[in-house]
Amino acid sequence: MTRSAAIYGCSGHRLTEAEKAFFAEVRPWGFIVFRRNVDSPEQMRALTDEMRDCVGDAEAPVLVDQEGGRVQRMGPPHWPKYPPAEAFLKAAGDPLAARELVRLGARLMAHDLKAAGITVDCAPVLDVPVPGAHDIIGDRAYARDPETVAMLGRAAAEGLLAGGVLPVIKHMPGHGRAFADSHHDLPVVHADLKTLDGWDFAPFRALSDMPLAMTAHVVFDAVDPKRPATTSRKAVKLMREGLGFGGLILTDDLSMKALSGSLGERAEAALAAGCDVVLHCNGDLDEMRSVAEGVGKLKGEAAKRAAAALARIVREPEPFDPFAARDRFDALMAGKLEAARGPDVGEAQA
Repeated sequence: MTRSAAIYGCSGHRLTEAEKAFFAEVRPWGFIVFRRNVDSPEQMRALTDEMRDCVGDAEAPVLVDQEGGRVQRMGPPHWPKYPPAEAFLKAAGDPLAARELVRLGARLMAHDLKAAGITVDCAPVLDVPVPGAHDIIGDRAYARDPETVAMLGRAAAEGLLAGGVLPVIKHMPGHGRAFADSHHDLPVVHADLKTLDGWDFAPFRALSDMPLAMTAHVVFDAVDPKRPATTSRKAVKLMREGLGFGGLILTDDLSMKALSGSLGERAEAALAAGCDVVLHCNGDLDEMRSVAEGVGKLKGEAAKRAAAALARIVREPEPFDPFAARDRFDALMAGKLEAARGPDVGEAQA
């Protein structure tokens, strides 16, 4: 049966009867969990199983924002705390050493997520901050130049993929130059296209082979002065043709204040602009019903891209000893290089 072009959250640790009925009726492509939904490993597995049961699909994607640092939905006491993206380069001292460390951290993260029934991580952040930009990105960025961001972002994506979890590159085509937080206001970027192309857009072009991307609720004057990228045909065309991205494009959360109009209108505008799937995160059932009014079936090229993305999930994650890998990761983060010497993550045996 066809699914709708939406991803929804839920309100608590288990689905309510009303949520179950709604999800069974609208059959979203996937789901997303937040800290409000997280209690224990057993509870998480039960919740993700419940979500998939509602749509009758054991492969339905369940997403989470698990970056580390400020953005980590699953944490202590049941899951380890991970550092923010900028910490890797600081700990390693150079980009090549940081690349190994980022991949190892992402592989560990994938191990945590997979066990909880989560198959998509909304990471890595490929935004490149500029001086004076709003700190909504800040330490979530791997570096302050596009080349290093692209290299470390790829390492994170590869670590997730190796563990059976799909990465989502974000926030395409770039949120690092924004001087406002799109959760609260609509950022407008005035840089010219040449500057944007060589800086903001560059990491997304470098990772254009990734299966999933999330849009930025940011207006780029040089691309479309009237609409944020999420609802701009011109911006989505740039993502497809200018950046070469062939994967599934998700919107950032539709309930963020950067967007205008009713939730149904926002969903309709994003899909009309060329986004494949809309995302609504806060678990408010009335809001989800409004979103559903603007969402049609996932079909055509969007459905093909969705299927291609899910096909990238490896059935057998690479051999991995999470305990040895965690010891190595902690030692590397602490700068104890000699103590961390040992097999590469891909060589550690389960």
